[in-house]
Amino acid sequence: MPIEVLAPAGGEEQLIAAVRAGADAVYLGTGSFNARRNAANFDADALKRAVSYCHGREVKVHVTCNTLVTDKELPLLFDEIKNIAASGADAVIVQDLAVAAMFREHCPDMPLHASTQMTIHNAEGAIMAKELGFERAVLAREVSLEEIRSIHERVDIELEAFVHGALCMSVSGQCYLSAMLGGRSGNRGLCAQPCRLNFVSGGREFALSLKDLSAIEYVRELEAAGISSLKIEGRMKRPEYVAAAVSACRSAVNGEKPDMENLKAVFSRSGFTDGYITGKRTVDMFGIRTKEDVQASAAVLGDIASLYRNERQSVPVDVKIELRADAAIKLTATDGTHTTDVYGDMPEPAKTKGMDIDSVRKSLEKMGGTPFYLNRISADIDDNLYVAPAKLNALRREALDTLLQLRSEIIPKPIIGEFKVEAKNKRTTIPQLRLRFERAEQIFNEADTAEFIYLPYAEITEELINRFGSKLIAELPRYIPEGDGVKIAERLIQLKSAGLENGCAGTIGDIAILRKAGLKIFGGATLNVLNSKCANELAHLDVNDTTVSFENAMKSIPYIEGNSVGIIAYGYLPLMLFRSCPVRTKNGCKGCSGREKIKDRTGTEFTVLCCNKKYSTLLNSLPLYIGDKQLNGMDFATLYYTVESRERCRSVYMMFRDCAEFDDKRTNGLYYRELL
Repeated sequence: MPIEVLAPAGGEEQLIAAVRAGADAVYLGTGSFNARRNAANFDADALKRAVSYCHGREVKVHVTCNTLVTDKELPLLFDEIKNIAASGADAVIVQDLAVAAMFREHCPDMPLHASTQMTIHNAEGAIMAKELGFERAVLAREVSLEEIRSIHERVDIELEAFVHGALCMSVSGQCYLSAMLGGRSGNRGLCAQPCRLNFVSGGREFALSLKDLSAIEYVRELEAAGISSLKIEGRMKRPEYVAAAVSACRSAVNGEKPDMENLKAVFSRSGFTDGYITGKRTVDMFGIRTKEDVQASAAVLGDIASLYRNERQSVPVDVKIELRADAAIKLTATDGTHTTDVYGDMPEPAKTKGMDIDSVRKSLEKMGGTPFYLNRISADIDDNLYVAPAKLNALRREALDTLLQLRSEIIPKPIIGEFKVEAKNKRTTIPQLRLRFERAEQIFNEADTAEFIYLPYAEITEELINRFGSKLIAELPRYIPEGDGVKIAERLIQLKSAGLENGCAGTIGDIAILRKAGLKIFGGATLNVLNSKCANELAHLDVNDTTVSFENAMKSIPYIEGNSVGIIAYGYLPLMLFRSCPVRTKNGCKGCSGREKIKDRTGTEFTVLCCNKKYSTLLNSLPLYIGDKQLNGMDFATLYYTVESRERCRSVYMMFRDCAEFDDKRTNGLYYRELL
């Protein structure tokens, strides 16, 4: 199949612009459960109109249902599934495993695409997506061309890649900054983009703001690497942006030179970057929207609007005209799937020369203003007959109108069963205490009393295995570049032979690695579990217990089902996951301690913690601490140590064990806030 140009449609104007500029498919959201809830979006009736319009013009519609949901929202989600099924949409884009399960159960004919929010950045992630029933994986923006090629070679699943548009600073699905700072969760579709504010690293301003991605000039390489769909970001953008991006992408796919200057003018942040696709993740990737960028945009909007002023003739039509001396005129039009016959008056005797195929062609090939163009024409014409051009034109219009109606007919996908709300038992357990350390040197003497000890796998030694035995859990890196998973699995197998029994997964790809190593799997908080159905889906994937997302409300946690459910109860929470490090300088990593600070516009400091120059993590400025709260209703609570000294780790443990108040500034996190 030819590579697909997939365009954003935040509203009906953008939808029309995308289709007329040359998109093969569009992606759009409904009012709820989509990662751009602030876009205009489409209600149930508008969604049907959108699908009808697109299908009439040979364009597919992918509906975003890619936010995390809570247990209480599942009945509303079922209503949304029914609306999407009724629209006849071509696919849904999903983040939450619960949403995927709901579609599989109630609308199995709907193809599933794994959202970039699922953090699929290696073959292991794509393998798990396929096991979960996804037909396509939308790869993380951070992967390189070489990594895409390797993933494609290792996994038989459709791959979609972002080819143009804004870059999140954090790996998608692993950002909690907006939620933590303002209660507006990116995982719930309401990111407030605090990263675009002025965070300072050393002397460099706007250290969390990346330029927009543009890999349009790599279209051929992406196709050769195994990409099936080229995705343009921008559901919050105006129609002119959509038209310019689609037009440039269409040109590149067609082997023509794309208009990158117009595209840069309509919207950029100090230009574009190809740093991820090339693997050159330098400080040149960073940029902001300047006054000059805004002025350039205003200057080209009028010209760009011409790209979508008229219908794009993209659907080939075969027509046949029959002119008989003793019968009404008959015109047949077909697109290869749909066929329509229309009839006119009796033809007249010709006063001079009779009509032939060339004379009728002039009227029948005039298909401007419609999505059709003439592919082939055939004629069966008796001698010495005449039809006025106006009558042929009227027949052509009638045939094409009818054909467009046939193509635009909504074909709903069937819904199976009804969603039943089941009463959930409230967990009343008193939590066991677990400890998570960043480095082995942080482990203090009393750690032996903990239920489990989490430690990065690279820190684990035979000595530690002998000391902690079955209490020790090997934590996998938060970002595992393509190819590294095989090496990690090999190391875990070695550790298992030394007695290691357990591993912790932070993404679905980690599950595949831990399975390969034969370890018992524990679920980390970055698996983003907000509901029972998601926890149960993970259990089907051999995940034995679950640390729920710290975006949960405390009042809901006791009702989340699972073999063993717990929380992070202390720690400088990981708010963002970077593959392009914000503290990097023009000299790269030279002189970096691996633990640097950035400041926001108020002067508040946040630590950036490096992991072996593979990725880095932004830690919250204040530690979470809820040791002085009532924590009944969960199976375990974890103290999540990162930058603390050994002595500080011990003192926090003592405070928490004694249910004491914290001895410094702290945050209660999101547990006691109503998350939007």
